[in-house]
Parts: sequence; structure tokens; C-alpha cells
Amino acid sequence: MDTVKRPDKRAERSRRTREKIIEAARELFVAQGYGATSLQEVADRAGVAVQTVYFVFGNKRTLFKHVVDTSIAGDTEPVATMDREWFRAACAAPTAAGQLRAHVRGASEILGRVAPLMPMIESAGAADPQIAAQWPDGPDPRYVVQHAAAQALAGKPGVRPDVTAEMAADLLFCLLSPQLYLLFVRDRGWSPDRWEEWAYGTLAAQLCADPAAGTGGADGRGRGDAG
Repeated sequence: MDTVKRPDKRAERSRRTREKIIEAARELFVAQGYGATSLQEVADRAGVAVQTVYFVFGNKRTLFKHVVDTSIAGDTEPVATMDREWFRAACAAPTAAGQLRAHVRGASEILGRVAPLMPMIESAGAADPQIAAQWPDGPDPRYVVQHAAAQALAGKPGVRPDVTAEMAADLLFCLLSPQLYLLFVRDRGWSPDRWEEWAYGTLAAQLCADPAAGTGGADGRGRGDAG
């Protein structure tokens, strides 16, 4: 007889507690700033004892890193961006325009979560110089992701013949940046959908021989009114 694996209730409780603490910290860091937020306040917002916060994360710097990392990922699963299903599906699109449409869509979702954190990240770095030490030295992780996407894009049908992987990576890295997203969405009041359509159209004009080929998206479905 097959053995039915029972859910690990303790592990599930731990996961939920971890998520509550991260979400509470995100809200407080954005509202008050990193330096002005205490772990006691995070614990109170999450509905846990402050000792629990220390037990799970050790210190505020580590908690801060998890807030940023989970905002990029969209969840607490330890899966790198390039191993995420949306990224793999975009790179597997058969045409350059189709990949670009799916890639911009995925990047837009990440930017919607991460861009609001940028002022907090900058202030945290100023308040605590050791914040940067939470991430390993090396190439900018965002550029690494965009370069991988560019390498997949450069050899596909529909890409402009003069486009190299390096050129495509530079354009993706710069146009899909949190700073540019904030200028349009926060400062100029664009909707995220409108920004996404603009970003796709601008990139497609530079990278694709036939930008209109990607108007239906990588899966053949359009987004409708971009707002």
C-alpha cells in the first residue's frame, strides 16, 4: 500500500511566520525607512514576538536582504530569476518579438514590486554601509539576467540583423530599470500597463525587424487596453 505523505504542519507554520515578518518589514521599511524601523515594530506588525524575528533572521540587515530578494522573486522560494518559469518561457518563445513581449511583461511585474523599494534601498545603504555586504560582489545581477535574455533573443527569427547580444543586453538593462520605471509610473503618473506597452514598443523598434509581430504576446494573446 502506498504511503501518503502527510503535510508538515510545523514547516508550514514556519513558512507562514517567515512570510508575515517579511511583509511587515517591507511595509514598515517603505513607510518609515530602514533606519527608523526597529525589529520590535516589525514583530508587532507581524503579530509575533521580537525574539521570533531574531531567531528567523538574526538581524535587521539579513531581514532587509530577504525583503528585497522576495520582492524581486514575488515569493519566498529560493529560485533565481533565470530559473523561473516566466523567464524560461520567454526565452523559449520562437520569435524575437514574442520573446521580447513576454520578457517585458515579466520584467514589468518585477518592477511593480521592486521599484517602490528603491528610495528605501538607497536610504538603507546610506544609514548602514554594511547593507551592501549582504550581496556578493560581482556583476550586477540585473545585468546578468538581461544579458541571458539578450543572448536568447539575438539568434531568433525577427531580430534586426545588426543587433548583437551586447547591444540588446544594454537596451534591456537600461530601459527596464527601476529608475526609469519610477520616472514614468510614480513621477509622471503612468499606469503600469501603459508603461509596459511603451517599454515593449520602444525596445521592439530597436531590436525587432517586425515589431508588430509581437503584438499578440508570446502566447498569442494580447493584453487589451494598455491604459
